[in-house]
Amino acid sequence: MTREEFQKLTEGHIILLDGATGTNMMKAGMPRHACAEAWILEHPEAIGALQKAYAEAGSRIVYAPTFSANRISLAKHHLEKDAERLNSGLVRLSREAVGPDVFVAGDMTTTGEMLDPLGDLTEEELLDAYREQALYLDRAGVDLFVAETLMCVREAELALQAVRSICDKPFMCTLTVQENGRAWFGGSAAELAEKLPAQGADAVGINCSGGPEQMLPLIEEMVSVSSVPVIAKPNAGLPVTDGQGNSVYSMDEDAFAGHMKRIAAAGARIIGGCCGTAPSYIRKCREVLGAAG
Repeated sequence: MTREEFQKLTEGHIILLDGATGTNMMKAGMPRHACAEAWILEHPEAIGALQKAYAEAGSRIVYAPTFSANRISLAKHHLEKDAERLNSGLVRLSREAVGPDVFVAGDMTTTGEMLDPLGDLTEEELLDAYREQALYLDRAGVDLFVAETLMCVREAELALQAVRSICDKPFMCTLTVQENGRAWFGGSAAELAEKLPAQGADAVGINCSGGPEQMLPLIEEMVSVSSVPVIAKPNAGLPVTDGQGNSVYSMDEDAFAGHMKRIAAAGARIIGGCCGTAPSYIRKCREVLGAAG
């Protein structure tokens, strides 16, 4: 996909992303502290069934489950040398699951390590890790890139720089933020919406970050300053912890889609779900929003 094709795709339409991956993989048996990328590659039937269901529900873009498949995050599981194998294999699984009519985004995220001077991670180290992952994702044939659940605006800038050093495919990015719109490690949703399009991002937004009720005013603010489409990918409400220490999301499909209708009315053009959502949530959003399918 070219950047021009991405622009045409989003003009005058609501485009549906997928919903959660991690919470659904845990329902499928993935241990809580496993390396998700390695577990998914070892259990291809789980991601295959999920992403096929997303495509059937109306997702035009699905995220390859390459979320933390960068060398810094993989090193925590002693898998840093497997970055190429994991990224290429996971993109292949997504492509097989959704077929030729759904776009596959190469998914990148925060390492969870704070950048210098707040932490020990240097910008050069993070840029190199993102560049390596972007190279493997591009070689695997992703249609576009997404950097999601980012903890600061600088991570988004470095991810964009990394992708642009490899190719000119469309690039989306989303922060996870606090209720006031501030990112956890620096910057804000509004700052992302102002700065990243000028640097070459093709869509910006927020993911995770609580439920759609908490996200609505932040999306309104981003729409008011962004020159590119705005993404909203909230959780299924605010989680509570059950007796086993698991996060439980109580918002059902109907309530979620009702909130997403208001977010779309506020100007968001790319809609999906994060933690706690499932294909049924995307299907209901398609019914309520009349999204392009």
